[in-house]
Amino acid sequence: MPLLPRLQLFEFLDQSWLPELLRRGEVDYLRVVLDRVRPYDGVARLLSELLRSSGTDQVVDLCSGSGGPWRTLLPTLQAVHGRAEVVLTDLHPTPGLELPAGATYRDTPVDATRIPEELTGVRTLFEALHHFPPEQARALLADAATRGVPFAAFELTQRSLPYLLIQFLLIVPLVWGFTLLIRPVRWWRLVLTYLVPILPLLILWDGVVSSLRTYAPGDLERLTQGLDANGYSWTSGVHRAQGMIITYLIGQPGRPR
Repeated sequence: MPLLPRLQLFEFLDQSWLPELLRRGEVDYLRVVLDRVRPYDGVARLLSELLRSSGTDQVVDLCSGSGGPWRTLLPTLQAVHGRAEVVLTDLHPTPGLELPAGATYRDTPVDATRIPEELTGVRTLFEALHHFPPEQARALLADAATRGVPFAAFELTQRSLPYLLIQFLLIVPLVWGFTLLIRPVRWWRLVLTYLVPILPLLILWDGVVSSLRTYAPGDLERLTQGLDANGYSWTSGVHRAQGMIITYLIGQPGRPR
């Protein structure tokens, strides 16, 4: 399917000036969608293989937001890799989340381009690599390769015209529907969703822009060219599960001789 040109437009959720209520409204919507739809359960075996081949049980998740898919993904991963655990990190940490056993959220900000030395394990990015322009994305990937750190990134969005049309048709009705499932119920969320629909329009904009910023497998191959220090290898492609298409990028250090 022909791809649209990649555009590095801005997303509201990336902006430090975004009012906290609007930030919370968007991340709460994304959280409930991931919890109910569970699009990433199908990559649990892939992550388990990466953990085993890397000799670690720990995942360091970057740009975690409100917890990403880990409320459902971690129990699914533990079913095939019993000792798996995850440390969630973000530049704007979300405190007080209910997380499954084996998950912790680092309460100090973590810049995905400057990861502290003490955070070790398989690095993951869910719905986040597209936030970085090519030069920053390549630097992030180069750091994993140089340090010999396993890496996995996953994206649900697609940079195609049919996918964009579906977003324009469905995102606002989905926000209206999923908002009713968010707990606890907050008066401001109802006002900003149904009476003054700022949140649906905000989420629509960020969803469309996310698609236009998404790296396709071919883009990922170009980003990782030359990032093969000490035998580090990269694999990119598409994983299909439950009617969804997930673009992935996997980085693995070379085996010691």
